Amino acid sequence: MRGARRPAAEAPEEVHVDDAVVVGSGPNGLAAAVTLARTGLRVTVLEARPTPGGGARTLDLGLAGGVVHDICSAVHPMGWASPFFGAFDLRAHGVELLTPEVQFAQPLPGGRAAVAYRSVERTAERLGPDATAWRGLLGPLARQWRESTALALGDHRSLPPGFRPDAAVRFGRRLLEQGTAAWNLRFRGDEAAALVTGVAAHTITRLPSLAGAGTALLLASLAHAAPEGADGAPGRGFDGGWPIPRGGSGAIVAALLADLEAHGGTVVTDHPVRSRADLPPARAYLFDTPPSTLLQVVGDAVPERTRRALDRFPRGAAAAKVDLVLDGPVPWADPEVRRAGTVHVAGTRDEMVRADAAVVSGRHAERPVVLVSDPTVVDAGREVGGLRPLWTYAHVPAGSDVDVTEPVVAQIERFAPGFRDVVVAARCTPAAQMEHHNPAYLDGDISGGSVTMWRMIARPTASLDPYRAGGAYLCSSSTPPGPGVHGMAGWHAARRALRQVFGVRVAPL
Repeated sequence: MRGARRPAAEAPEEVHVDDAVVVGSGPNGLAAAVTLARTGLRVTVLEARPTPGGGARTLDLGLAGGVVHDICSAVHPMGWASPFFGAFDLRAHGVELLTPEVQFAQPLPGGRAAVAYRSVERTAERLGPDATAWRGLLGPLARQWRESTALALGDHRSLPPGFRPDAAVRFGRRLLEQGTAAWNLRFRGDEAAALVTGVAAHTITRLPSLAGAGTALLLASLAHAAPEGADGAPGRGFDGGWPIPRGGSGAIVAALLADLEAHGGTVVTDHPVRSRADLPPARAYLFDTPPSTLLQVVGDAVPERTRRALDRFPRGAAAAKVDLVLDGPVPWADPEVRRAGTVHVAGTRDEMVRADAAVVSGRHAERPVVLVSDPTVVDAGREVGGLRPLWTYAHVPAGSDVDVTEPVVAQIERFAPGFRDVVVAARCTPAAQMEHHNPAYLDGDISGGSVTMWRMIARPTASLDPYRAGGAYLCSSSTPPGPGVHGMAGWHAARRALRQVFGVRVAPL
């Protein structure tokens, strides 16, 4: 039967006559599969885990009856800003993105907090002496979000359609400022500096860095951007910002799966791919996996030079996940933080710099950088019987087997006195165990490899075609544009496969 999900044991023989096989069902793998299936190709997706979705799954972890947690990704500015998802049209596929008024917040010592609202102006007003500096840094980027997003989410080998040099220069100047020692020149107080650094810390790398600055500028500007843009062009049906899908990230996966199956595609779960013997015959193979998996499976068909380059691609630092169940809201000292969908719990800029420097050096930080997502701020349906999920992860050294529950709880308690009293249940997934949830997260590397400016361009190699590896394609976050739930790596790789293998020059979407 085509257009269905099935366990490997029930796979009928027709799985052996596919045009394309995609290994891995994360957002990039599903984006590739959808793109291929919409041309009429026979597509099968092979997923090692019992449920598809990779890092975008939402599951009941058994911590409290009916309370579900997002496995990795939880907040989705790219859900509306990504060119792939914009063309795919998540709203038309039943996904509702809920945008909180407070996009992200940064609690600070003394009960203070820096808060990013939907509005640049409202955010600036709360930053006192740094109001003008905040407007100058992010106001222009929020207005040109289309240009910044298209450039950041491109294949890093060509200029996107409608490329505007002035927009690139505007972004580049700010990148050089915030990605170097000059980053302390703009702000006079510690609130604005901490607010932008908390976003940069998503890269889990040494700060300041160009890669961290690029992440901070793009994501912070999207927090203030509107889908309609400054030119009044038609929007994408969402409110912009940093939204949370109603019901969890799994809603995005469900939309992609439904579209894939509607176009005849098939997903086979519980089907790990460890060697070529695990692959059915197909004309094209696409791997939503780390490069090491591709090499393990089809490395004999990869040219020696490419194989060596892929083998040298370095992994990144790691995250350890702590899922919590609460019987009430987090008692943040600053009431405005209680309205935030995302909270960066790490203190001042200096504290974050020290913490991530320790992690990159292979040591656990005494006070780690902790990211928190509280979905019930905008999605009351996530609360069940008075219990609600809280999503957190902490930056840790790659391969760490340390249970970081206590450091995470202590960091939150530091800025939310009484937090321990509302914790009903907690479970840590150490970095060393993250790949049991998602085989792509080797040693807890949730970014698909090192996140530096060079490695965002030469990702995973400096090849003119970073997706093709011999007779197969890599379509994971280990390829441009890098980490995030945007589907663009899958889209870029699938379009190349369509052109190079199937002779289809105009891809769908």
